Amino acid sequence: AEKELAEFYPKDPDGATPIAYLWARTITCEGPGCGAEVPLMRSLWLAKKNNKSVALQIVPRPRLKRVDFEIIENAKAKDVGEGTVKRGSATCPVCGYTTPVTRVRPQLKERKGGAADARLFCVVTTHSTEQGRFYRLPNERDLEAVRKAAAELERRKQVHTGPLSLVPDEPTPQGGGSGAGRAFSQRNYGMDLFEDLFAPRQALALTTLGHLVHEAGAKLATGQEDELATAVQTCLALAVDKLADFNSSLARWAVSRETSAATFGRQVLPMLWDFCETCPTGDAMGSLSSAITWMSAVIVHEKLTNRGHSEQASATVHPLPDDSVNALITDPPYYDAVPYADLSDFFYVWLKRTLPVSVLTAFGNNLAPKDSECVVDEVKGHDRAFFARTMTRSMAEGRRVLTANGIGVVVFANKTTSGWEAQLQAMIDASWIITGSWPIDTERAVRMRAQDSAALASSIHIVVRPRENPDGSVRADDIGDWRDILAELPKRIHAWMPRLTQEGVVGADAIFACLGPALEIFSRYSRVEKASGEVISLREYLEQVWAAVAKEALNLIFTGADATGFEEDARLTAMWLWTLTTKDEGGSQKDEGGRMKDEAEEMSDEDEEDSAFSPQPSAFILEYDTARKIAQGLGAHLETLTSMVEVKGNKARLLPVSERTRYLFGKDEGKAPTKRARKTTQQLGLFQALDAAAEDEGGWGDKTTPKAGQTVLDRVHQSMILFAAGRSEALKRFLVEDGIGQDQRFWRLAQALSALYPATSDEKRWVDGVLARKKGLGL
Repeated sequence: AEKELAEFYPKDPDGATPIAYLWARTITCEGPGCGAEVPLMRSLWLAKKNNKSVALQIVPRPRLKRVDFEIIENAKAKDVGEGTVKRGSATCPVCGYTTPVTRVRPQLKERKGGAADARLFCVVTTHSTEQGRFYRLPNERDLEAVRKAAAELERRKQVHTGPLSLVPDEPTPQGGGSGAGRAFSQRNYGMDLFEDLFAPRQALALTTLGHLVHEAGAKLATGQEDELATAVQTCLALAVDKLADFNSSLARWAVSRETSAATFGRQVLPMLWDFCETCPTGDAMGSLSSAITWMSAVIVHEKLTNRGHSEQASATVHPLPDDSVNALITDPPYYDAVPYADLSDFFYVWLKRTLPVSVLTAFGNNLAPKDSECVVDEVKGHDRAFFARTMTRSMAEGRRVLTANGIGVVVFANKTTSGWEAQLQAMIDASWIITGSWPIDTERAVRMRAQDSAALASSIHIVVRPRENPDGSVRADDIGDWRDILAELPKRIHAWMPRLTQEGVVGADAIFACLGPALEIFSRYSRVEKASGEVISLREYLEQVWAAVAKEALNLIFTGADATGFEEDARLTAMWLWTLTTKDEGGSQKDEGGRMKDEAEEMSDEDEEDSAFSPQPSAFILEYDTARKIAQGLGAHLETLTSMVEVKGNKARLLPVSERTRYLFGKDEGKAPTKRARKTTQQLGLFQALDAAAEDEGGWGDKTTPKAGQTVLDRVHQSMILFAAGRSEALKRFLVEDGIGQDQRFWRLAQALSALYPATSDEKRWVDGVLARKKGLGL
């Protein structure tokens, strides 16, 4: 492979070895009279570590209608400009015009995603005599190698024969709609075929390796046993698949790790404006050598430690006989979260071209089969009812093969209450008793959906037992009394929640970890009835569970204080922030917004473009149904709390304190100051609203104080804003002379919020500033 591809990946004259090539898709600026080429780049950083920072600087060339680049070593944040694309719209560095996303998409769609004519803007190299990564601008040798590779790929396409195309021309997933189909956005940009996901040199490298894998299998078959030849070729085919994951136009350069990042950092086909091409014959991450190293380590480990049997079968028609196993461990599809079958097509199409003939019998379809996939996906016509039926059949089959005294574990992770209800209902309908639920750390600290939303830091392992008699028959006549269950539920949650807290399990993890103990009360019966004979549904019971968890969590948040002394806005804010809290992994690094250092990189450009809310460090976003149930459990109603909660689509956002300035300091919402705020990185420009409020009739200024808010939370937020705006005297008068600081609920709530706000958020700094003034003010 190294010999065949050498001319397409030339080494530098000084001995440096390129390991990665950084590209940007381009559009033509549609500004009046401009027409410049605009490289689409979300960030100009190349390396961003504590001890190393390298960035690009854009140099406009108006006469040439293009831009050039310079590399800045030891770059400071203030010296590095913003990228050229934000939320799908591209700003031209030459004329300043912003081409809207509605025009960016058609331009890229015409060029099948724009990978084939993207702009090479940087080459990453290593030196044998020096450690680290080095960055340089591309030169003519680099560009000539790319042109040669594109020409060679076209030549090979012309002479290629066989039942399959040289480069996979199978269709990419349709995407769209609701449910799992949300994972695909590539067709919005013309990437309708899998070959469109790869730049020409990437495709050339993968097809070359695929051909050589076949040759390796054939050579082994002539001198070794057929089974060994098949095994080796299969493993090499999987290594090529691994390389495809790192070497597509949807893979990025991770600036904080200085390494290539795979296409599937998350379970989506993301849209990336700028992408990373790896050198397949090198030894860095994303090379064939790296892929084989990973695979060989697994093979050696498994050979030394495990013996087992695997079989391909449907979970709805299990091949094992009745009562034949003592334990059933299953990790089923997560409702509408991950479209596994569609995602597998990315690898399936390359495996069809690299696997031995004897193995290809299982790859007879054009793409991976999807008709029976247990997932909610509108595009496939798989609705919630389909998921419920299929999952119930699967869970029933699992119970059938398990002995009556056996144990089951079902792994589940979904941040929507509808997903949890569907999974739990299927398990109960399949005659399982849910006896426990444990959050086990299975997700990376830098994980896919962790950005200020209630993403789980763990996967919940639900422990179950068959609801069966000793002879294996289902117990169908156990009827529970609704009154007894309602009486036992809060006691069970009260006993369980403190233990979770001691173990460091908080937020969304703790909520779902309470489901096991709560559901044992309910699922041990074949049905639960009221005194009237009315059957209680699982959904109705889960409403009670949410309420019990919320009330118990508030007792923990306020460290034993009576949470009923606070108004509904304070209770909801505390519970909302607690739900967003996840255990911080040891050693994790967070950026200035409180997010894990690589989370911004994990977020795809399409996510940023189509998200309901702008991606902000203090977004405080929950799924709407989750927020609604939290509020309902606390006796609050979202529709009456519009001054603190914003709802868009299926998302709800707790407003950051800075966005409440006008509500808290204007005469009223309708007459709030309209002076446009100047945005700064710390959002302090928003406090110009204070100056506007002082100018209003009945407003306040340096010699007066604002009108105290209606609730304790409003008054705490007012104090935080006064502190942030540097209004020390006004803050003193507000707390001391107006008596706000005499209310001990004020300080209890402030202390609770200090513990709940993210450690690096503005809110945390501001509320701590208020708390620090307490002693000095004699309060």
